[in-house]
Amino acid sequence: MTLISREEIKTLLEQPRQNSVSIYMPTQLAGPEVRQNSIRFKNLIKEAEARLIDAGLEQDNAVELLAKSHQLDNSNFWEQNVDQGLAVFISKDIFRYYTLPLTFDELVVVTDRFHIKPLLPILNGDGHFYLLALSQKNVRFFEGTHYNIQEVEVENLPKSLDEALRYDETAKEGQFRIATPKGGTANSFSRSQPGAFHGQGSPDRDEHQKDILQFFYAVNHALEEKLREKTAPLVLAGVEYLMPLYREANTYQHLIEEGITGNQEILSAQELHERAWPIVEPYYHKSQQEVVERFNELFGGNTGKASNELKDIVPAAYYQRVDSLLVAVGQQQWGLFDPTSETVYVHQEEETGDEDLLDLAAAHTLLNGGTVYAVAPEEVPFSTPVAAIFRY
Repeated sequence: MTLISREEIKTLLEQPRQNSVSIYMPTQLAGPEVRQNSIRFKNLIKEAEARLIDAGLEQDNAVELLAKSHQLDNSNFWEQNVDQGLAVFISKDIFRYYTLPLTFDELVVVTDRFHIKPLLPILNGDGHFYLLALSQKNVRFFEGTHYNIQEVEVENLPKSLDEALRYDETAKEGQFRIATPKGGTANSFSRSQPGAFHGQGSPDRDEHQKDILQFFYAVNHALEEKLREKTAPLVLAGVEYLMPLYREANTYQHLIEEGITGNQEILSAQELHERAWPIVEPYYHKSQQEVVERFNELFGGNTGKASNELKDIVPAAYYQRVDSLLVAVGQQQWGLFDPTSETVYVHQEEETGDEDLLDLAAAHTLLNGGTVYAVAPEEVPFSTPVAAIFRY
């Protein structure tokens, strides 16, 4: 299963303004009900066609734009490739679909950009995390969410102690030198760094631990490039004596103190996920709760740095002022936003040309480096559909 990343969502949002179709639907995974997937999908495509025509596109052009969707509508796709929900994005330049472990309400949105808010619970609080499974013989790196996990290749990441440390038997007293990683340079790991040293090829336990530590410096160095400017938590998995050695080499600021102890080599990705998520979940719950508490404090103090009014939040999100946003999933607020006058027009019912203003606020907060929490409606303070903390 492919994880949808924050970067992929940003790519969807950053496409040029043009006719953009976003389709969400729940899917049946097994049994006779699987046949309903195709029927439901065809109906949603017909609805998208009608909306494109209503927006001013000629029927032939609307049919042509949606033609890419037909490659999905076959028995092989519905029987083998679906999860709980399907999200499809179609424009002249883009055709992407995601089968995801999240049940969506049926929704078709046709505007000049993609509608992404139903995806945000996948990233929430992102739920996004990293897992590093440590072993002297097999290092593995994973990216996960609340819903799933997958192994990811990291450039220059040494997979084993032998790979990282190339022993030179002719060297006096068994000194070893650091191997050059594939695609790297001779200086990749030989640069001076805290704790770096050259160990002896002695069977003595202390010397072997030095070898392992040097190995972990190499692992950390590869992850420095992968995790640069990232903020998701990192969980370690491995036998207990390896944990403190890696922590000594680690420079990633978001390494979680608690880890998964035991022989990680015998654990599947799914088993690692089952053990990692209970460690990660409190991290995200705490983060969201801190945002709610901070919102209540700022809102109650009439500081002007918090609001639950769309007329304030949408312009602030558009002009990069929103630091944190809480937005209700499963709800839409249709209307229009005029950036020139910073005016927000709210409509009780969807009108031609409208967009979901909640989605607009979430999209621009995400694009502008803010944090978005897509939550159940009752989790937004004061039961409003949106609440925001401003940068200034």
